[in-house]
Amino acid sequence: MSRFAHPAGDRHAEVLPEDRPPHVPSDLNTLDPTIWSRTSGRVDGSVTIGGADVRDLVARHGSPLYVVDEEDFRSRCRDYREAFTGGEVHYAGKAFLCREVARWIMDEGLGLDVCSAGELAVALSVGFPPERITMHGNNKSLAELEKAVEVGVGHIVADSFEEIARLGFLADKHGRRPQVMIRVTVGVEAHTHEFIATAHDDQKFGFSLSSGAAAEAARRILALPQLELVGLHSHIGSQITDTAGFEVAARRLATLLVQIKEEHGVVLPELDLGGGYGIPYVDGDVAPDVKEIADSLREIVAKVARSAGLPVPRLTVEPGRAIAGRAGVTLYEVGTIKDVEGLRTYVSVDGGMSDNIRTALYGAEYTARLASRESTAQPMLSRLVGKHCESGDMVVRDLWLPGDLATGDLIAVAGTGAYCRSLANNYNYLPRPAVVAVKAGESRVIVRRETEDDLLRGQA
Repeated sequence: MSRFAHPAGDRHAEVLPEDRPPHVPSDLNTLDPTIWSRTSGRVDGSVTIGGADVRDLVARHGSPLYVVDEEDFRSRCRDYREAFTGGEVHYAGKAFLCREVARWIMDEGLGLDVCSAGELAVALSVGFPPERITMHGNNKSLAELEKAVEVGVGHIVADSFEEIARLGFLADKHGRRPQVMIRVTVGVEAHTHEFIATAHDDQKFGFSLSSGAAAEAARRILALPQLELVGLHSHIGSQITDTAGFEVAARRLATLLVQIKEEHGVVLPELDLGGGYGIPYVDGDVAPDVKEIADSLREIVAKVARSAGLPVPRLTVEPGRAIAGRAGVTLYEVGTIKDVEGLRTYVSVDGGMSDNIRTALYGAEYTARLASRESTAQPMLSRLVGKHCESGDMVVRDLWLPGDLATGDLIAVAGTGAYCRSLANNYNYLPRPAVVAVKAGESRVIVRRETEDDLLRGQA
Protein backbone atom coordinates (compact mmCIF):
# COMPACT_ATOMS: atom_id res chain seq x y z
CA MET A 1 0.00 0.00 0.00
CA SER A 2 1.23 3.52 -0.79
CA ARG A 3 2.70 5.57 2.03
CA PHE A 4 0.79 8.55 0.69
CA ALA A 5 -2.69 7.17 0.00
CA HIS A 6 -4.96 5.00 2.10
CA PRO A 7 -8.64 4.05 2.26
CA ALA A 8 -10.62 6.89 3.78
CA GLY A 9 -13.25 4.80 5.54
CA ASP A 10 -16.92 5.52 6.04
CA ARG A 11 -16.40 8.26 8.61
CA HIS A 12 -13.35 9.99 7.15
CA ALA A 13 -15.29 13.25 6.90
CA GLU A 14 -16.12 13.19 10.61
CA VAL A 15 -14.28 16.23 11.90
CA LEU A 16 -16.40 17.28 14.87
CA PRO A 17 -14.05 17.61 17.85
CA GLU A 18 -15.29 15.43 20.68
CA ASP A 19 -14.32 18.01 23.29
CA ARG A 20 -16.23 20.80 21.56
CA PRO A 21 -19.58 19.71 20.13
CA PRO A 22 -21.41 22.56 18.39
CA HIS A 23 -23.85 24.33 20.64
CA VAL A 24 -27.51 23.94 19.71
CA PRO A 25 -29.18 27.37 19.81
CA SER A 26 -32.34 27.57 21.88
CA ASP A 27 -34.01 29.42 18.98
CA LEU A 28 -32.76 29.17 15.40
CA ASN A 29 -34.59 32.38 14.46
CA THR A 30 -32.96 34.84 16.86
CA LEU A 31 -30.31 37.34 15.78
CA ASP A 32 -27.80 37.98 18.55
CA PRO A 33 -27.31 41.78 18.62
CA THR A 34 -23.66 41.38 19.60
CA ILE A 35 -22.99 39.47 16.36
CA TRP A 36 -25.39 40.96 13.81
CA SER A 37 -25.38 44.53 12.52
CA ARG A 38 -27.07 47.15 14.67
CA THR A 39 -30.13 47.52 12.43
CA SER A 40 -30.69 43.80 11.77
CA GLY A 41 -33.99 42.24 12.81
CA ARG A 42 -36.95 40.23 11.57
CA VAL A 43 -40.19 41.56 10.13
CA ASP A 44 -42.95 39.04 9.32
CA GLY A 45 -40.35 36.29 9.64
CA SER A 46 -37.86 37.68 7.14
CA VAL A 47 -34.51 39.18 8.15
CA THR A 48 -34.20 42.89 7.51
CA ILE A 49 -30.98 44.92 7.43
CA GLY A 50 -31.09 48.69 7.47
CA GLY A 51 -34.84 48.41 7.08
CA ALA A 52 -34.51 46.40 3.85
CA ASP A 53 -36.00 42.90 3.53
CA VAL A 54 -33.40 40.35 2.40
CA ARG A 55 -35.91 38.83 -0.03
CA ASP A 56 -36.27 42.17 -1.77
CA LEU A 57 -32.50 42.70 -1.77
CA VAL A 58 -31.84 39.39 -3.51
CA ALA A 59 -34.73 39.89 -5.93
CA ARG A 60 -33.32 43.27 -6.93
CA HIS A 61 -29.56 42.70 -6.75
CA GLY A 62 -29.07 38.94 -7.11
CA SER A 63 -27.29 36.32 -5.03
CA PRO A 64 -24.76 35.87 -3.52
CA LEU A 65 -24.86 39.42 -2.20
CA TYR A 66 -22.70 41.41 0.17
CA VAL A 67 -24.87 43.77 2.23
CA VAL A 68 -23.32 46.63 4.21
CA ASP A 69 -25.33 48.35 6.94
CA GLU A 70 -24.29 51.96 6.42
CA GLU A 71 -25.57 53.19 9.78
CA ASP A 72 -23.79 50.38 11.62
CA PHE A 73 -20.53 51.21 9.83
CA ARG A 74 -20.78 54.94 10.41
CA SER A 75 -21.85 54.56 14.04
CA ARG A 76 -18.79 52.43 14.82
CA CYS A 77 -16.60 55.10 13.20
CA ARG A 78 -18.16 57.61 15.58
CA ASP A 79 -17.71 55.27 18.53
CA TYR A 80 -13.97 55.06 17.88
CA ARG A 81 -13.56 58.75 17.12
CA GLU A 82 -15.29 59.75 20.35
CA ALA A 83 -13.54 57.11 22.48
CA PHE A 84 -10.09 58.17 21.27
CA THR A 85 -10.55 61.92 21.63
CA GLY A 86 -7.11 63.49 21.75
CA GLY A 87 -5.61 60.72 19.63
CA GLU A 88 -5.96 59.55 16.05
CA VAL A 89 -8.15 56.84 14.57
CA HIS A 90 -7.24 55.53 11.12
CA TYR A 91 -9.50 53.00 9.43
CA ALA A 92 -7.54 50.00 8.12
CA GLY A 93 -8.60 49.94 4.48
CA LYS A 94 -7.47 46.35 3.94
CA ALA A 95 -10.53 45.19 5.89
CA PHE A 96 -12.85 46.51 3.18
CA LEU A 97 -12.42 49.53 0.97
CA CYS A 98 -14.28 50.99 -1.97
CA ARG A 99 -14.95 54.56 -3.03
CA GLU A 100 -18.17 54.86 -1.04
CA VAL A 101 -16.59 53.48 2.12
CA ALA A 102 -13.73 55.97 1.69
CA ARG A 103 -16.34 58.73 1.61
CA TRP A 104 -17.93 57.42 4.83
CA ILE A 105 -14.54 57.35 6.55
CA MET A 106 -13.81 60.89 5.36
CA ASP A 107 -17.24 62.16 6.46
CA GLU A 108 -16.85 60.65 9.93
CA GLY A 109 -13.48 62.35 10.50
CA LEU A 110 -11.23 59.30 10.53
CA GLY A 111 -7.88 58.83 8.86
CA LEU A 112 -7.19 55.96 6.48
CA ASP A 113 -4.49 53.30 6.28
CA VAL A 114 -3.57 52.03 2.83
CA CYS A 115 -0.96 49.46 1.84
CA SER A 116 -0.90 49.56 -1.96
CA ALA A 117 -1.09 51.95 -4.88
CA GLY A 118 -4.59 50.64 -5.58
CA GLU A 119 -5.90 51.44 -2.11
CA LEU A 120 -4.27 54.86 -2.30
CA ALA A 121 -5.91 55.45 -5.69
CA VAL A 122 -9.33 54.62 -4.25
CA ALA A 123 -8.86 57.18 -1.49
CA LEU A 124 -7.52 59.92 -3.75
CA SER A 125 -10.30 59.35 -6.30
CA VAL A 126 -12.89 60.66 -3.84
CA GLY A 127 -10.78 63.56 -2.60
CA PHE A 128 -9.66 61.96 0.66
CA PRO A 129 -7.19 64.40 2.28
CA PRO A 130 -3.73 62.87 1.73
CA GLU A 131 -2.47 64.24 5.04
CA ARG A 132 -4.97 61.91 6.76
CA ILE A 133 -3.57 58.85 4.96
CA THR A 134 -0.89 56.47 6.26
CA MET A 135 0.96 54.22 3.82
CA HIS A 136 1.82 50.72 5.07
CA GLY A 137 3.34 47.66 3.41
CA ASN A 138 6.30 45.31 3.76
CA ASN A 139 7.34 45.56 0.09
CA LYS A 140 6.31 48.97 -1.22
CA SER A 141 7.48 49.44 -4.78
CA LEU A 142 9.43 52.49 -5.86
CA ALA A 143 6.35 53.64 -7.78
CA GLU A 144 4.11 53.27 -4.70
CA LEU A 145 6.54 55.19 -2.51
CA GLU A 146 6.92 57.89 -5.14
CA LYS A 147 3.16 58.35 -5.39
CA ALA A 148 2.88 58.57 -1.60
CA VAL A 149 5.65 61.19 -1.43
CA GLU A 150 4.34 63.10 -4.42
CA VAL A 151 0.78 63.48 -3.09
CA GLY A 152 1.95 64.16 0.47
CA VAL A 153 0.47 61.31 2.49
CA GLY A 154 0.54 62.05 6.20
CA HIS A 155 2.75 59.16 7.30
CA ILE A 156 4.82 56.47 5.63
CA VAL A 157 5.53 53.47 7.84
CA ALA A 158 9.07 52.30 7.01
CA ASP A 159 9.40 48.52 6.85
CA SER A 160 12.93 47.86 5.52
CA PHE A 161 16.35 49.44 5.15
CA GLU A 162 15.94 49.50 1.36
CA GLU A 163 12.75 51.48 1.81
CA ILE A 164 14.47 54.08 3.96
CA ALA A 165 17.07 54.63 1.24
CA ARG A 166 14.38 54.87 -1.42
CA LEU A 167 12.44 57.40 0.64
CA GLY A 168 15.53 59.55 1.04
CA PHE A 169 16.07 59.55 -2.72
CA LEU A 170 12.40 60.32 -3.49
CA ALA A 171 12.19 63.08 -0.89
CA ASP A 172 15.16 64.77 -2.58
CA LYS A 173 13.64 64.29 -6.01
CA HIS A 174 10.30 65.86 -5.10
CA GLY A 175 11.54 68.46 -2.64
CA ARG A 176 9.37 67.08 0.16
CA ARG A 177 10.07 65.97 3.72
CA PRO A 178 7.76 63.02 4.42
CA GLN A 179 6.88 62.07 7.97
CA VAL A 180 8.10 58.56 8.68
CA MET A 181 7.30 55.98 11.34
CA ILE A 182 9.24 52.78 12.04
CA ARG A 183 7.32 49.52 12.11
CA VAL A 184 8.74 47.60 15.05
CA THR A 185 8.27 43.86 15.60
CA VAL A 186 8.13 43.68 19.37
CA GLY A 187 7.97 39.91 19.87
CA VAL A 188 4.48 39.80 21.41
CA GLU A 189 2.34 36.64 21.30
CA ALA A 190 -1.10 37.88 20.26
CA HIS A 191 -2.99 34.58 20.85
CA THR A 192 -4.41 34.53 17.35
CA HIS A 193 -4.04 32.38 14.25
CA GLU A 194 -0.48 31.94 12.95
CA PHE A 195 -1.36 33.63 9.65
CA ILE A 196 -2.67 36.81 11.32
CA ALA A 197 -0.12 37.15 14.14
CA THR A 198 2.30 39.85 13.04
CA ALA A 199 4.64 40.85 15.88
CA HIS A 200 6.96 37.86 16.34
CA ASP A 201 10.48 38.12 14.90
CA ASP A 202 10.23 35.26 12.41
CA GLN A 203 7.99 36.96 9.84
CA LYS A 204 8.06 39.47 7.01
CA PHE A 205 6.93 42.67 8.72
CA GLY A 206 8.97 45.46 10.24
CA PHE A 207 12.23 45.81 12.10
CA SER A 208 13.06 43.48 14.97
CA LEU A 209 13.43 45.19 18.33
CA SER A 210 15.42 42.36 19.92
CA SER A 211 18.02 42.18 17.13
CA GLY A 212 18.69 45.92 17.14
CA ALA A 213 17.33 46.39 13.62
CA ALA A 214 14.69 48.88 14.81
CA ALA A 215 17.34 51.02 16.52
CA GLU A 216 19.43 50.91 13.34
CA ALA A 217 16.40 52.01 11.31
CA ALA A 218 16.08 55.05 13.57
CA ARG A 219 19.76 55.88 13.01
CA ARG A 220 19.41 55.71 9.25
CA ILE A 221 16.26 57.83 9.12
CA LEU A 222 17.68 60.47 11.47
CA ALA A 223 20.82 60.60 9.32
CA LEU A 224 18.71 61.74 6.36
CA PRO A 225 17.62 65.36 6.86
CA GLN A 226 15.07 65.01 4.08
CA LEU A 227 13.08 62.56 6.23
CA GLU A 228 11.23 63.40 9.47
CA LEU A 229 11.06 60.58 12.00
CA VAL A 230 7.88 61.18 14.02
CA GLY A 231 7.11 57.93 15.81
CA LEU A 232 7.00 54.18 16.21
CA HIS A 233 4.43 51.75 14.91
CA SER A 234 3.49 48.28 16.13
CA HIS A 235 0.83 45.83 15.01
CA ILE A 236 0.66 42.63 17.03
CA GLY A 237 -2.00 40.71 15.12
CA SER A 238 -5.68 40.44 14.31
CA GLN A 239 -8.92 39.34 16.01
CA ILE A 240 -7.48 40.23 19.45
CA THR A 241 -10.00 40.42 22.29
CA ASP A 242 -8.00 41.87 25.19
CA THR A 243 -5.41 44.61 25.66
CA ALA A 244 -2.72 42.64 27.51
CA GLY A 245 -0.62 42.24 24.37
CA PHE A 246 -0.81 45.97 23.67
CA GLU A 247 0.58 46.71 27.13
CA VAL A 248 3.59 44.47 26.51
CA ALA A 249 4.07 46.05 23.07
CA ALA A 250 3.89 49.59 24.49
CA ARG A 251 6.45 48.78 27.17
CA ARG A 252 8.85 47.36 24.63
CA LEU A 253 8.36 50.32 22.30
CA ALA A 254 9.13 52.62 25.24
CA THR A 255 12.59 51.08 25.53
CA LEU A 256 13.27 52.14 21.94
CA LEU A 257 11.85 55.61 22.56
CA VAL A 258 14.26 55.99 25.48
CA GLN A 259 17.17 54.67 23.41
CA ILE A 260 16.43 57.13 20.61
CA LYS A 261 16.23 60.00 23.08
CA GLU A 262 19.51 59.04 24.78
CA GLU A 263 21.40 58.33 21.56
CA HIS A 264 20.09 61.13 19.36
CA GLY A 265 18.48 63.66 21.71
CA VAL A 266 15.19 63.22 19.83
CA VAL A 267 11.82 62.73 21.53
CA LEU A 268 9.35 61.11 19.16
CA PRO A 269 5.83 62.53 19.53
CA GLU A 270 3.70 59.65 18.15
CA LEU A 271 3.00 56.04 19.05
CA ASP A 272 0.83 53.89 16.81
CA LEU A 273 -0.32 50.64 18.43
CA GLY A 274 -2.07 49.41 15.29
CA GLY A 275 -5.39 47.63 15.26
CA GLY A 276 -6.51 44.03 15.28
CA TYR A 277 -9.40 44.44 17.73
CA GLY A 278 -11.66 41.40 17.56
CA ILE A 279 -15.40 41.09 17.11
CA PRO A 280 -17.85 38.34 18.09
CA TYR A 281 -18.51 35.85 15.30
CA VAL A 282 -20.28 33.05 17.14
CA ASP A 283 -22.17 32.52 20.37
CA GLY A 284 -19.79 32.85 23.32
CA ASP A 285 -17.31 35.17 21.58
CA VAL A 286 -16.56 38.35 23.47
CA ALA A 287 -15.05 41.61 22.34
CA PRO A 288 -13.97 44.57 24.45
CA ASP A 289 -16.05 47.72 24.52
CA VAL A 290 -14.59 50.55 22.42
CA LYS A 291 -14.43 52.95 25.37
CA GLU A 292 -12.76 50.29 27.51
CA ILE A 293 -10.17 49.75 24.76
CA ALA A 294 -9.51 53.48 24.53
CA ASP A 295 -9.28 54.03 28.29
CA SER A 296 -7.03 51.02 28.69
CA LEU A 297 -4.65 51.96 25.86
CA ARG A 298 -4.43 55.59 27.01
CA GLU A 299 -3.61 54.44 30.53
CA ILE A 300 -1.03 51.97 29.24
CA VAL A 301 0.73 54.56 27.07
CA ALA A 302 0.67 57.23 29.80
CA LYS A 303 2.01 54.81 32.41
CA VAL A 304 4.75 53.54 30.13
CA ALA A 305 5.79 57.06 29.12
CA ARG A 306 5.93 58.29 32.71
CA SER A 307 7.96 55.29 33.86
CA ALA A 308 10.41 55.93 31.02
CA GLY A 309 10.69 59.63 31.82
CA LEU A 310 9.14 60.66 28.50
CA PRO A 311 6.28 62.99 27.57
CA VAL A 312 3.12 61.08 26.72
CA PRO A 313 3.10 60.54 22.93
CA ARG A 314 0.00 61.03 20.81
CA LEU A 315 -1.75 57.68 20.43
CA THR A 316 -2.95 56.34 17.09
CA VAL A 317 -5.03 53.20 16.55
CA GLU A 318 -6.05 51.44 13.34
CA PRO A 319 -9.37 49.56 13.62
CA GLY A 320 -10.57 47.82 10.48
CA ARG A 321 -12.55 44.68 11.30
CA ALA A 322 -13.91 46.37 14.44
CA ILE A 323 -15.64 48.96 12.23
CA ALA A 324 -16.51 46.99 9.11
CA GLY A 325 -16.97 43.44 10.37
CA ARG A 326 -20.42 43.49 11.93
CA ALA A 327 -21.73 45.98 9.36
CA GLY A 328 -21.54 43.28 6.70
CA VAL A 329 -23.89 40.36 6.03
CA THR A 330 -23.65 37.96 3.09
CA LEU A 331 -26.81 36.52 1.54
CA TYR A 332 -26.87 33.18 -0.28
CA GLU A 333 -29.52 31.05 -1.94
CA VAL A 334 -29.72 27.41 -0.91
CA GLY A 335 -29.18 24.87 -3.70
CA THR A 336 -28.37 21.19 -3.16
CA ILE A 337 -29.07 19.68 0.28
CA LYS A 338 -27.43 16.34 1.07
CA ASP A 339 -27.97 14.36 4.24
CA VAL A 340 -25.01 12.19 5.24
CA GLU A 341 -26.72 9.75 7.57
CA GLY A 342 -25.36 9.73 11.08
CA LEU A 343 -23.07 12.69 10.47
CA ARG A 344 -24.55 15.93 9.18
CA THR A 345 -26.43 17.61 6.36
CA TYR A 346 -24.44 19.40 3.66
CA VAL A 347 -26.19 22.60 2.59
CA SER A 348 -24.74 24.00 -0.63
CA VAL A 349 -25.13 27.66 -1.51
CA ASP A 350 -24.48 29.65 -4.68
CA GLY A 351 -21.17 31.11 -3.48
CA GLY A 352 -18.36 29.81 -1.30
CA MET A 353 -14.62 30.28 -1.05
CA SER A 354 -14.63 32.78 -3.92
CA ASP A 355 -16.63 35.28 -1.86
CA ASN A 356 -15.45 34.14 1.60
CA ILE A 357 -12.13 32.33 1.72
CA ARG A 358 -11.54 32.98 5.42
CA THR A 359 -12.99 29.66 6.58
CA ALA A 360 -10.75 27.68 4.23
CA LEU A 361 -7.76 29.95 4.78
CA TYR A 362 -7.56 29.98 8.56
CA GLY A 363 -10.58 28.27 10.03
CA ALA A 364 -12.77 31.33 10.57
CA GLU A 365 -16.11 30.70 12.27
CA TYR A 366 -19.44 32.36 11.52
CA THR A 367 -23.07 32.54 12.59
CA ALA A 368 -25.68 31.90 9.90
CA ARG A 369 -29.47 31.91 9.92
CA LEU A 370 -32.32 30.98 7.63
CA ALA A 371 -33.19 34.52 6.54
CA SER A 372 -36.16 34.42 4.15
CA ARG A 373 -38.57 32.98 6.71
CA GLU A 374 -38.84 31.74 10.27
CA SER A 375 -38.99 28.04 11.13
CA THR A 376 -40.05 25.99 14.12
CA ALA A 377 -38.59 22.75 12.71
CA GLN A 378 -36.12 20.71 14.71
CA PRO A 379 -32.47 21.74 14.25
CA MET A 380 -30.26 19.66 11.98
CA LEU A 381 -26.48 19.57 12.28
CA SER A 382 -25.22 21.13 9.06
CA ARG A 383 -22.21 22.24 7.12
CA LEU A 384 -22.72 25.30 4.92
CA VAL A 385 -20.62 24.69 1.81
CA GLY A 386 -19.95 26.42 -1.48
CA LYS A 387 -20.11 25.30 -5.09
CA HIS A 388 -16.37 25.15 -5.79
CA CYS A 389 -14.32 22.07 -6.69
CA GLU A 390 -12.66 21.80 -3.27
CA SER A 391 -13.75 19.72 -0.27
CA GLY A 392 -12.42 22.55 1.88
CA ASP A 393 -14.87 24.98 0.29
CA MET A 394 -16.85 25.76 3.44
CA VAL A 395 -18.60 28.94 4.52
CA VAL A 396 -19.57 27.67 7.99
CA ARG A 397 -17.95 24.43 9.09
CA ASP A 398 -20.46 23.37 11.76
CA LEU A 399 -23.84 24.93 12.49
CA TRP A 400 -27.46 24.09 13.19
CA LEU A 401 -30.13 24.92 10.61
CA PRO A 402 -33.86 24.15 10.60
CA GLY A 403 -34.74 20.63 9.50
CA ASP A 404 -37.25 21.93 6.93
CA LEU A 405 -34.62 23.93 5.02
CA ALA A 406 -35.38 23.81 1.29
CA THR A 407 -33.83 24.71 -2.02
CA GLY A 408 -34.48 28.39 -2.74
CA ASP A 409 -34.36 29.50 0.90
CA LEU A 410 -32.04 32.38 1.71
CA ILE A 411 -29.24 32.07 4.23
CA ALA A 412 -27.67 35.12 5.89
CA VAL A 413 -24.14 34.90 7.28
CA ALA A 414 -23.28 37.55 9.86
CA GLY A 415 -20.00 39.37 10.43
CA THR A 416 -18.75 39.26 6.85
CA GLY A 417 -18.01 42.97 6.43
CA ALA A 418 -14.25 42.60 6.92
CA TYR A 419 -11.88 40.73 4.61
CA CYS A 420 -14.52 38.76 2.70
CA ARG A 421 -14.87 41.15 -0.26
CA SER A 422 -11.22 42.18 0.12
CA LEU A 423 -10.07 38.56 -0.29
CA ALA A 424 -12.69 37.63 -2.89
CA ASN A 425 -11.48 35.83 -6.01
CA ASN A 426 -12.66 34.30 -9.27
CA TYR A 427 -11.94 30.65 -8.55
CA ASN A 428 -13.82 28.43 -11.03
CA TYR A 429 -14.55 31.67 -12.92
CA LEU A 430 -17.27 32.80 -10.56
CA PRO A 431 -17.95 36.54 -10.81
CA ARG A 432 -17.52 38.38 -7.54
CA PRO A 433 -20.83 39.45 -5.94
CA ALA A 434 -22.16 42.97 -5.78
CA VAL A 435 -21.87 45.05 -2.64
CA VAL A 436 -24.98 47.01 -1.67
CA ALA A 437 -25.33 49.59 1.08
CA VAL A 438 -28.61 49.68 3.00
CA LYS A 439 -30.02 52.53 5.03
CA ALA A 440 -33.56 53.56 6.05
CA GLY A 441 -35.11 50.83 3.94
CA GLU A 442 -33.26 51.80 0.77
CA SER A 443 -30.47 49.94 -1.00
CA ARG A 444 -27.92 51.06 -3.56
CA VAL A 445 -25.04 49.31 -5.31
CA ILE A 446 -21.64 50.56 -4.17
CA VAL A 447 -19.64 47.86 -5.97
CA ARG A 448 -21.37 46.29 -8.97
CA ARG A 449 -21.57 42.56 -9.57
CA GLU A 450 -18.96 41.22 -11.97
CA THR A 451 -20.11 39.78 -15.28
CA GLU A 452 -18.75 37.09 -17.58
CA ASP A 453 -17.47 39.92 -19.79
CA ASP A 454 -15.41 41.14 -16.81
CA LEU A 455 -13.93 37.67 -16.41
CA LEU A 456 -12.95 37.48 -20.08
CA ARG A 457 -11.63 41.02 -20.36
CA GLY A 458 -7.89 41.19 -20.96
CA GLN A 459 -7.59 37.68 -22.37
CA ALA A 460 -6.12 37.09 -25.83
